[in-house]
Order: sequence, then C-alpha cells, then structure tokens
Amino acid sequence: MAQWQGGFDHEGIDYMFKVVMIGDSGVGKSQLLNRFVRNDFHMNSKATIGVEFLTKTVLMDHKLVKAQIWDTAGQERYQAITTAYYRGATGALLAYDITNRHSFNHIEKWLDELHRHADKNIVVMLVGNKSDLSSIRQVPTEEAEDLAKQKGLFFVETSALDSNNVEPAFLGLLSHIYTRVSKKHITADGHEPNWDKVNIEFEGTKLLVSPQEPECQKSKSKFNCCSIL
Repeated sequence: MAQWQGGFDHEGIDYMFKVVMIGDSGVGKSQLLNRFVRNDFHMNSKATIGVEFLTKTVLMDHKLVKAQIWDTAGQERYQAITTAYYRGATGALLAYDITNRHSFNHIEKWLDELHRHADKNIVVMLVGNKSDLSSIRQVPTEEAEDLAKQKGLFFVETSALDSNNVEPAFLGLLSHIYTRVSKKHITADGHEPNWDKVNIEFEGTKLLVSPQEPECQKSKSKFNCCSIL
C-alpha cells in the first residue's frame, strides 16, 4: 500500500494521507474519530471489531488534503488483523485514557508495534483522552508530556465527550504530515512552497501551524504545535 502524497486530482484532492488510530480498547479511539469527522458522540458505543475507517477533507495552505483515518481495534486478539493496515500510514494517533494507568503503561508496546509495521518516518500524536474526567485522573499531564518528549511525539489531552482539543489533535497531526510530505514536492509553478507558516481552515476554525517540528517538542505547553486563532 503506497504512501499517499501529492499528484492527486480525484475530486480536486491535492494530497491524501492515511492515519491509523491505535491504543488499548476502551480509551475512546472511535469516539474521538466520530467527534472529529461527524461531530458526534455515542454514550453506549460498542468496541470496534476489526478495522474501519472514515474520511475527512481539510484545507491546508490552499491545498485540499483528504485524510483516511483508520480505527484499529484495541483488543489483543485482533492484532494479527490490524497490523497489515499500518503499511502506507503517514501518521498515527496513539490514544490512552487518562483515568486508566494500564492504557498509559501500554504506550511503549503500541510504539513498538507501530515501528515494526509502519514507515520509520511516520508522524505520531500521543493523545490523553477523557480529560473531562480529570477528577479521577490516574496519569498526570506532566508525566505524559515527559514521555512524549522522550519518544519524540506530539502530545495533547482531549475529551471526545465535550470535544475539547479534538480538532486541534487531528488537525495538528495532519498539519505535521502535510509539512513533512509537502517539503518533498515542488509546487505546480516550479517554486518551493513558503514554510513561514501553514494556515489550516476547518469549518470556521483557523489554526496557525509552525513547521518547525523540533521546537514543538521543546515547549512545555500541553499542545504546542498549533495555536487557535
């Protein structure tokens, strides 16, 4: 499965990216995806069986970017099925539940799985979901930030229930994929794109994204790669 990047004119799409969602069962991967794509949340959602995907198209730097986001099952018995879907992925959203210490402890396992089956340059966003339940938190924000810095990951805490930081998480991940991929391509008029800043527009929300990825990892803010304008 090839990495989708550039050269696409289907439906006017300039870039297509495959993103996989990984993490333990029950951390809210499907809810995050539904919130981002459909702005929807189901209180009685069932565990994902196998793999399914949804798509979302966003505008980045005047380019149409279509994301195909795969929701992989977190149950161990489905690992043999989902590993094939890592191939061709340009980004991964690795989710854990801030109220579940075990889901956080398994991050290393998921990173090992990802690095075995995905491209070595895949962009990874670490997401601590269920921030609305901070009163029963088991994973301190600072601990997750430290782990993200050690592993070279981007990081944000989200709540699929109240939608807090869900868009910035997905758009931030897509923006870093876009920045990395687009640097390899020359624009149609023969000029390199201007990387002073990348403007992202999504349903009235504008994000200003810095392409300087190492600087994002040095900052101490919860999510320091995007700022909402």
